[in-house]
Amino acid sequence: MSGGRVGAGAARLRVGVLALQGDVREHLAVLAACGATGFTVRRLEELASADAIILPGGESTTIDKLLRAFGLFEPLRARLRDGLPALGTCAGMILLADSIVDGTSDQQTLGGIPMTVRRNAFGRQVDSSEAEIVWRPDGEPMHATFIRAPWVEALDPAVEILAQDDHHDGRIVAVRHGALIATAFHPELSGETRVHRLLLDLAVAAA
Repeated sequence: MSGGRVGAGAARLRVGVLALQGDVREHLAVLAACGATGFTVRRLEELASADAIILPGGESTTIDKLLRAFGLFEPLRARLRDGLPALGTCAGMILLADSIVDGTSDQQTLGGIPMTVRRNAFGRQVDSSEAEIVWRPDGEPMHATFIRAPWVEALDPAVEILAQDDHHDGRIVAVRHGALIATAFHPELSGETRVHRLLLDLAVAAA
């Protein structure tokens, strides 16, 4: 994996990965590669013990319904509002958006990032693709995997753009707002650690 291990402060953090649906194991593997402690979150007591949380890729409408079924939706939204650092990838980006385009009629988001995202903007599963983008925090290339990915349609000027996809008219595919990070792509599938290390840095700062 690209990048390196985190410092001692980040190594003491407990990073939860929402484990209701989606690519949970891959995120846990990246956290381990960074030297951080990752664990799955399915219950309120697990959420309460998290110093940061990852909302993985999957199916955003399914994750939304399961969050409500497990009684996690409002507690998680409250923790995000209170400053819990979070990384949302693909479906997780949709969950962190304040509004969505092409969602289902009953779909809700946790919110937190003042942006509008378009669900399945890159197409269906058969339209999945890989691309080289530039990760703005260090100005270096990053390999990005897009699977039924969203993109950012509009955002508040306070939201920092972390990456754009020049292969799709410069569409915004990674952002940060305060302690919240969202990517349209799956860094956990590309042998990439820089996105997760940014989350860990934000969690250290919050702690």
